[in-house]
Amino acid sequence: MTKDRPARIVLQECLGLTPGQQLLIVTDDPTAGVGELLRQEGIRLGAETLLIRMTERENSGVEPPPPVAAAMAVAQVVVLATAKSLSHTQARHRACQAGARVASMPGITEDMLNRTLGGTYGDVARRSRWLAGRLSGDQVRIITPAGTDLSFSIAGRRAQGDDGDLTMPGAFGNLPAGEAYIAPVEGSARGTLVVDGSMSGLGRITEPLVIRVENGLALEVQGGPQAGELNRLLSRYGQPARNIAELGIGTNPYARLTGAILEDEKMLGTIHIALGDNSTFGGTVQADSHLDAILLSPTVYLDGTLLMDDGRLILPEEKGEAHGL
Repeated sequence: MTKDRPARIVLQECLGLTPGQQLLIVTDDPTAGVGELLRQEGIRLGAETLLIRMTERENSGVEPPPPVAAAMAVAQVVVLATAKSLSHTQARHRACQAGARVASMPGITEDMLNRTLGGTYGDVARRSRWLAGRLSGDQVRIITPAGTDLSFSIAGRRAQGDDGDLTMPGAFGNLPAGEAYIAPVEGSARGTLVVDGSMSGLGRITEPLVIRVENGLALEVQGGPQAGELNRLLSRYGQPARNIAELGIGTNPYARLTGAILEDEKMLGTIHIALGDNSTFGGTVQADSHLDAILLSPTVYLDGTLLMDDGRLILPEEKGEAHGL
């Protein structure tokens, strides 16, 4: 595989970049190398290419500076290759509303780019789309060996599939792709959430984080030293940052647990629960924070029906439905 192939897959296959189109790449110091690879490939593909290297944000979900937001709003194709996620920001949301095709790649490294974007996305795309269609109903219950027992409603909410196809105007997704996700109904989550994989802002979890959830909010965090770090993050952004914001289910067999949330949350056999902002994908809470927490070996019930069993997706062929996932 040539060094430029993953960058070409991002720009040409996933985003549909064509000669003459306006391409904006937003990066910062930790991800500058990937940003430069994308810039060079954009020029090779004949795009009007602009690279902005901004100051790293303090947390995922914090808005970019106004000049960056303004540039995002007028570009045709935007790649957010930054250390912290800009996915759940108003700047990204407004760019998509203006018709930009946006790929978000928070924490991307050259190793991750080569490993997860060097091939095709056919099976990942089909699995993500099927699962997004399957996430429709009322009550979700999640149980894990680490001690999670969390329930919430998704009534009236619509799931989205992160399938890597960002070729239509206004499209948005992560690259690498591979998940289905939905915003739980605010105030409905209750129970215990135990994070044992990784988490935004913390990396790999060294000692499970035990989070008490009531009325849709993460009220109390216990565990090792990382519990203190998480409590400080949540306190910094106020009560909206404690909102149970997202259920995501990974669908990408090429992803592995590395401590980089961009890849970890796509890992087949895991789910993630996010805290904070969900206003950009069907929820009502705005916060300058969106923290994804990875749970290992989950069992998931949807309206009493088994959707995942100890990390194994119950796929359509097991139910006599369509094949090919």
